[in-house]
Amino acid sequence: MTIDKVRDDRTARRRTGSRKRRKPPLYAAVDLGTNNCRLLVAARRGDSFSVLDSHSQIARLGEGLEATGRLSDASIERAMDALHKISKKLKAKKVGHVRCIATEACRRAENGAAFIQRVRDETGLTFKIIGPEEEARLALIGCHNLIEPDTDRVLVIDIGGGSTELSYVDARPAHEGGLKGLLSKPPILGWRSLPVGVVTLTEAFAHLPEEDRYPQMLAHVMDLIDRWKHTPDIRKAFEEGRAHVIGTSGTVTCLTGVSLGLQKYRRDRVDGAWMTHDQMMGTVNKLRAAGQSGLHKFPTIGTDRAGLMMAGCAIVEGTWSLAPGGRMRVADRGLREGLLLSMMQGPKRRKRRRRKKPGEKPAAAEGAQS
Repeated sequence: MTIDKVRDDRTARRRTGSRKRRKPPLYAAVDLGTNNCRLLVAARRGDSFSVLDSHSQIARLGEGLEATGRLSDASIERAMDALHKISKKLKAKKVGHVRCIATEACRRAENGAAFIQRVRDETGLTFKIIGPEEEARLALIGCHNLIEPDTDRVLVIDIGGGSTELSYVDARPAHEGGLKGLLSKPPILGWRSLPVGVVTLTEAFAHLPEEDRYPQMLAHVMDLIDRWKHTPDIRKAFEEGRAHVIGTSGTVTCLTGVSLGLQKYRRDRVDGAWMTHDQMMGTVNKLRAAGQSGLHKFPTIGTDRAGLMMAGCAIVEGTWSLAPGGRMRVADRGLREGLLLSMMQGPKRRKRRRRKKPGEKPAAAEGAQS
């Protein structure tokens, strides 16, 4: 064998080895909500992605916000603990593309911006506080493949800790334009951000006796629904059988788990499941009969979520009044998935050009001879 042949073989092996070692870029979405702090790490797979890692931690960032208008010291420390863990995960996995969003608690709190700055200083994570319309858009994108092909309209209900986002969607262009169309111009006919989430609603009515709490919470949600200008159109679409609901939230997935009789939470059974109004209301009534002290005994609810479940049930019942007789498609997906898809499939961000200082000479082109 000649020396040239040996060199060629070595070069070929190095090239082949580098191709094998080259891994697809990793993307991460971090969602800092009023109750939960969640991470999703994924690699792109065609028009979708495969999840490589995740983290979810109840931080209760919005605890006490309803009364004080501020994030409390205790809630900030809980959130910081969760975000330090997430930062370590991102560094360990060497994730190249990261976007972090904060929602209602940081929108409402007078010290929300100061908290976000502290997060950046201590963890290196840069959060953007997004508005409710952007929150609704991302939830729709995250749930886009749960829209039934033969439906005309979809009502997306995204129940958070501090607010509930409602999106009334034209399903036809959503199918015709596909994911790319949704990313460029989501066909949302109307949206509403209700100023109630599982945390804020729980705190607002915590002073009432338990037997009076649920009826009052439900009446409050119903009043907000009745004042939405799109309510008559939505109810008509559901009465004519041309629409279905997509429900995305921990409340909805927990209720579905209870309805299915699961002894432990199983995403493969819950995500994409269909629930009728009667099934869901039967489950709500089952929880009401158990009372606040009995909720933690349901395996898919547990201790951490038990204190917020009745507020979640009131929001589910109140918002479903928009869809008499309609079915709900359950989504164990939402903001994080929408954020990942918008990162992977959306338009690439242009790098800003640095402005030249007065008198500065143009930089030489890369690779130019000096």
